Amino acid sequence: MLGFMGRRALLGAVTIFAISIISFVVIQLPEGDWIDNYVLQLEMAGDPVSIDEAEALRSQYGLDRPLYVQYWKWIRRMASLEFGYSYYLEVPVKQILFERFPYQIMLAGVTIIFTWLFAIPIGIYSAVRKRSLGDYTFTFLGFTGLAVPDFLLALILMYISFAYFGQTVGGLFSREYLTAEWSWPRVWDLIKHLWIPTVVLGTAGTASLIRIMRNNLLDELPKPYVLTAMSKGLPLWWAIMKYPVRVALNPLVSTIGYLLPALIGGSIIVSVVLGLPTLGPVMLRALLEQDMYLAGTIVLLLGALTVVGTLISDILLIVIDPRIRVVGAD
Repeated sequence: MLGFMGRRALLGAVTIFAISIISFVVIQLPEGDWIDNYVLQLEMAGDPVSIDEAEALRSQYGLDRPLYVQYWKWIRRMASLEFGYSYYLEVPVKQILFERFPYQIMLAGVTIIFTWLFAIPIGIYSAVRKRSLGDYTFTFLGFTGLAVPDFLLALILMYISFAYFGQTVGGLFSREYLTAEWSWPRVWDLIKHLWIPTVVLGTAGTASLIRIMRNNLLDELPKPYVLTAMSKGLPLWWAIMKYPVRVALNPLVSTIGYLLPALIGGSIIVSVVLGLPTLGPVMLRALLEQDMYLAGTIVLLLGALTVVGTLISDILLIVIDPRIRVVGAD
């Protein structure tokens, strides 16, 4: 098992290196650079900039150097955990990550817990009670959750919260707790603001995982080993939970690899609508401004989270499925 995980970790490191190259090149594909956007903003404000001044700025920031030189400079900073400087925010990228990444991971973690707490039991119930009223109800709700865009659901919940409960929802803190020191009242205020983004981000994922769990379990229930377990006198729910549910969980566990980056990348519009202090709005603005250090770091971070999530899913699969454990040992 240790050899298997070592090979996975080495492959993950190579993958992250490849992602760093691809992300840096993709960010450079749009025509122009940050200096062009900066000069355009100055000209729109009535402060024209000459070509020589623009070239001097480009040379000052190192944007006139070949692409491979700029990449080498960036990746060396990444290796030393110095992620460069954000041009348009005028602060180190590390400071932005330090301020926003913990909230992003917290929101993603709570959303994953919310998704699994609802998806697994509902999926099991729908499979065991196939074609019942409850199964049809959850199927209808599931397709509705997949069809409604996240940002629209966010707007609906914001309206309901304000119109019927008199509570203004936006951000993760009330105004009086934005810059306050951490305390139990501030934590409680965070919890009160956390439920709407959690429901919005987790609805589509919950609906999808319900269908996956239901269909996988329906494939396992007619198999001989389940019928044998029940013929030996095991209670129905115990026989289902002990054997087929463990097998049906494999595809759900394997989704962890893309679930973390999907929650971060997919929450950009929701974060803008709800005013969340996460990485989504910053990444969107960085891409529009062609802020290569900030945008490149966030894109690379999403790729690294994919690799880490895949490694976590591999470990969990080995734990819950002995067959994979044997293959991994080989």
